[in-house]
Amino acid sequence: MRYTVFCGSSSGNKKEYRTEATALGEALAKHEIGVVYGGAKVGLMGAIADGALAHGGEVIGVLPYFLADVELGHTGLTALYHVDTMHERKAKMDELSDGIIALPGGYGTLEEFFEVLTWGQLGLHKKPIALLNVAGFYDPLMQMINRMVEQGFLKQENREMIIISADIEDLLQQMSQYEAPKAGKWITKDQTV
Repeated sequence: MRYTVFCGSSSGNKKEYRTEATALGEALAKHEIGVVYGGAKVGLMGAIADGALAHGGEVIGVLPYFLADVELGHTGLTALYHVDTMHERKAKMDELSDGIIALPGGYGTLEEFFEVLTWGQLGLHKKPIALLNVAGFYDPLMQMINRMVEQGFLKQENREMIIISADIEDLLQQMSQYEAPKAGKWITKDQTV
């Protein structure tokens, strides 16, 4: 089993971000869950990889050629795939993984998270999708997502697709018990496909 981890190529300005990224890598290795991530050795990306590798975990990077110099590809990985585009990167990461975890990050992290979340909403996969809510980082995002439900733009069952916890072990436990919604975005529970 492998989980894709989306996270920043920066470390952010709180020590907890890097500490928890390293701890997540260690926990995944301990649970014998491989890591699939963006392939860089910098920021939270490097921390997740180093945390898993230090505890004997499998770590697979997927890095577009044009980012190889900018993000400084990690040289100590189990495997490193080079791809041409960001679209190919996400497709390869999806192909290699059984679940998704997002750590704190910027535009890229949110874009990747929401794309795979949308795929799940549309029924294209049934993988667990989680936010590791380090230091309350994702609290404002969850307020916005709850507002989407309140304002009629998102079904509650699709809101519940997001697993969120500040505790790594709790997050992994919730992911192991995840069941995807029975109905897709456009199908009600009463309809059959």
